[in-house]
Amino acid sequence: MNLRETIGRWKPTLLHLVILFAVLQILVTLLTNGFALSFDESIWHYIGRNWFRHGLVPYSGGIDNKSPLIFAIFGLSDTLFGVNYWFPRVLGTVCQSIGLYYVYKIAKHIAGEQAGVLAVSFYGLSLLWHGTGGRYVAFTETYEVMFIILSFHGYITGQNKKDFFVSGLMAGLGLGFRLSALFGILAILSSLLRKNRKYALVFCTGISASIILLAAVAFLAGVDVNGFLTYGLADNFGSGSPTDHTILWKLESFSDKFFYSEIILFYPLVLAYIFIKGKVDLFILWFIVYFIGINIIGIYDTVHLKELLPPLSLMSAFAVIHLVNVYKVPVKPVMVIIWITFFPKLLEPLVNIKKIIFDGSGPKEKYGQQPYIKPDEGSRKKLGLWVRANTTEQDKVFVAGFGAQVQVYSERISPTVYFNVTQTRIAKERFFRDMRTNKPAMILIPLFSEYEQLVSPDMRQFVYGLVKTDYYLYNNIYNYQVYKIKK
Repeated sequence: MNLRETIGRWKPTLLHLVILFAVLQILVTLLTNGFALSFDESIWHYIGRNWFRHGLVPYSGGIDNKSPLIFAIFGLSDTLFGVNYWFPRVLGTVCQSIGLYYVYKIAKHIAGEQAGVLAVSFYGLSLLWHGTGGRYVAFTETYEVMFIILSFHGYITGQNKKDFFVSGLMAGLGLGFRLSALFGILAILSSLLRKNRKYALVFCTGISASIILLAAVAFLAGVDVNGFLTYGLADNFGSGSPTDHTILWKLESFSDKFFYSEIILFYPLVLAYIFIKGKVDLFILWFIVYFIGINIIGIYDTVHLKELLPPLSLMSAFAVIHLVNVYKVPVKPVMVIIWITFFPKLLEPLVNIKKIIFDGSGPKEKYGQQPYIKPDEGSRKKLGLWVRANTTEQDKVFVAGFGAQVQVYSERISPTVYFNVTQTRIAKERFFRDMRTNKPAMILIPLFSEYEQLVSPDMRQFVYGLVKTDYYLYNNIYNYQVYKIKK
């Protein structure tokens, strides 16, 4: 048998696909520029490290609008391996692979083996896209989506009360990672209420059990419930919050994510599925509720699109299987076309492999001269390591602006829980109070224009006033002015 015949007879199995997508995901997520924690990962690692290493629980040792669960993952990562970026991403890849497996099981249960393979192909490839945050596999969306997929699988295949209780339990765990899991819960609950109200109650009992369990663990860990409700929910809306954007900004971001990204590849098949069904079924509802949720939140981050990919992939797979059966088209050529069309661009990982092989040869960024550029992720990591080498473990360090990466690699504690810029009224009041009463040994202030563009004048003037009276200029490095406190 020659090679051509072997390829022609080869039939991809679920195991082949899951392993392939896991390898591709590792390639995409680990071979990123700077080989460092991303901005958001740095925030979570800093808070998790303060929690596990110093006993500073979330919302006391650092504030961000995420669940304590993601801080715990990064705290565990720091405990096991120190400051690293690979462990959370490998763990996220494992969780993502579990989601792939259960997308396959849902599709197979509904429309057979070929539909399962197609659904996994659509889902696995789309997860790797730049437009869906392919490199950011360690984000909360990965965990939330995995548990929501498990919940939908439990609902679709459920036969008894135990199945629906477990489905609710999974949905509750997804909610523990991201409150947007509520949209997936609404889709399942809406469907259950139409079909079997008794099982709807069992499903809600499962959700309640998860919430009670997570709340009990948080209470025992010392996490302040009021802090979680304030910083994780209430303080995320209004002036200065992450959702504080103009209508024009939101329209441009919406257009960018839904019309100028790879996600448009799904549209023809999803429209075909809607036409074939002729009604709003569970999968269409799954997509609709999350689409509404993304627009309610209004941030339009690329990783938010991960929540849409499971229903889009399933609907696309069902549409293809229907068309294949109706028009008697061989599945294998269709699969080849799908893979060619949906395959992600892997330019960045390939460029970084070249950098590793040739020891980072190539043009270097120029710092210390105008126009001052914002340092890349690798340079911010190096700056953090420099700060660590030029301070003691007891020294507190404040990095003005969006300096979470510098902060986390410095392995120094910030004098304020708002170590990263948040500009709500509550945040500013706490920031000013912390900085006045707990002056750090070192302050770093950016020279690049993004600092003035993104940080409000009152916060910048406060920091400038502080260094003017109590600090002296110690160094200029990576386009940051470094100030040390006067003895």
